[in-house]
Amino acid sequence: MALSPEMTRSPRSWLDRLWTSIADRGRAFVQVPAATVPPLDRAKQLAMALLSERGEASGAAVARDLLSTLRGLAPDDRAAFENFLAEGFAPETETLRAAADAYSADPTPERAMSLFNAAEPPRQELLRRMNMAPGGTQALVGMRQELLARVRKEPVLKPLDNDLQHLFSSWFNRGFLELRRIDWDTPAAILEKLITYEAVHEIDGWPDLRRRLAPDRRCFAFFHQALPNEPLIFVEVALVRGIAASVQPLLALEPTEPSVEPDAADTAIFYSISNCQEGLRGVSFGNFLIKQVVEELKVELPGLNQFSTLSPVPGFRNWLEKRLAAKSEEGSPLAPIDEETAKLLAEIGKDDNWLQDEARVEALRGPLMRLCAEYLTLLHNGANRTDPVARFHLGNGATLERINWLGNTARRGLRESYGIMVNYLYDRETIEANHEAFVRHGAVARSRAVDALLTLPSPAAETPRSWTPLNLLPLSRRRV
Repeated sequence: MALSPEMTRSPRSWLDRLWTSIADRGRAFVQVPAATVPPLDRAKQLAMALLSERGEASGAAVARDLLSTLRGLAPDDRAAFENFLAEGFAPETETLRAAADAYSADPTPERAMSLFNAAEPPRQELLRRMNMAPGGTQALVGMRQELLARVRKEPVLKPLDNDLQHLFSSWFNRGFLELRRIDWDTPAAILEKLITYEAVHEIDGWPDLRRRLAPDRRCFAFFHQALPNEPLIFVEVALVRGIAASVQPLLALEPTEPSVEPDAADTAIFYSISNCQEGLRGVSFGNFLIKQVVEELKVELPGLNQFSTLSPVPGFRNWLEKRLAAKSEEGSPLAPIDEETAKLLAEIGKDDNWLQDEARVEALRGPLMRLCAEYLTLLHNGANRTDPVARFHLGNGATLERINWLGNTARRGLRESYGIMVNYLYDRETIEANHEAFVRHGAVARSRAVDALLTLPSPAAETPRSWTPLNLLPLSRRRV
């Protein structure tokens, strides 16, 4: 991610102003490489100097010069500097071995702490010191974004990526986050970023954004003090009556029905959640965001008694196509796909025009909804993982409430899930129990409506909410 001068130079918070002042005073106490030194070599020398500095002011001055130098590096030199950080600054081998041997011989808390200190790579301390410079946090988040684009093909970068993720998990702890409501009076610079970062349902310019911030809507985002004008994650909410089954009416610029007055709404629909900072991938914000927004809305609008998502099922079509290609269902807990359904699915292929054929739409409706119910409730893909959106909401304690046929008829919805969308219900009374059951036993809390779609008998189909403990299926019947 290229950083503009404003992102790394301009003091944007009291903390930046403090460190700028300290760095200005510390400049008199350090010697930095001459401007004639090649930029990449200069960056490496500044990194080594920063790690060896002991003074707070001098360290801040070196960190500021290092970030300024990095900002001016050509892309190839930036990549080379990231390799320099990843391949160097590892723990000292002999010190680590001695600490490990000492702990193995006498596992006391003191020796455990010595082992911990010996195992921490000096790279982490270097990154902490780089973070002292004004704009340091943004620069490091940008660096990780660059790493994520390279790390799969260049495993040598994994140590640096792991260290950054480890530090971000602490720096962006929930206790440091600020929840803000976004509305039409929010500064335009932030509103523009919502348009850019929307990842679920594209925002088509300012009129579309204005509709999403209308009186019958709510938008909330998490911010961090070090990135005061950069949303980390945001959620869009529609205030309606009853649980919405289709996203198109929610996204329409000119609704076909009158909007609900907020005080008259009984349901809050979370219809889009977007992470904004690619460099913070793997740092969880969404679970805290939804739960806090539920509490905020309940205080503002006591008449709300249902909190539900209207969510995509991004992995469903890909999973089903792979299952059809594999053909063999032997040993699977899933019901077999009948020949007529398989034929219809083969015929539509990647063609979205099947929606124009009412007979075909009706013929696919029942089978695809059943298959989606199986996909979301049974182990299926060889890695004991559910759909990523399902894993997020079920892991947060939501209930799989309803599967909606043609809930999203936009091209993306058809390509990901044949247009199917899902409601996950956040019941404040059962969230924690559902969460514990899911993380401990892989249990999917689901409604009677979802049970009714499943061909396989449910162990608790009589109850309003039933859990299927996936890890308790006999080994011969598990599809993992």
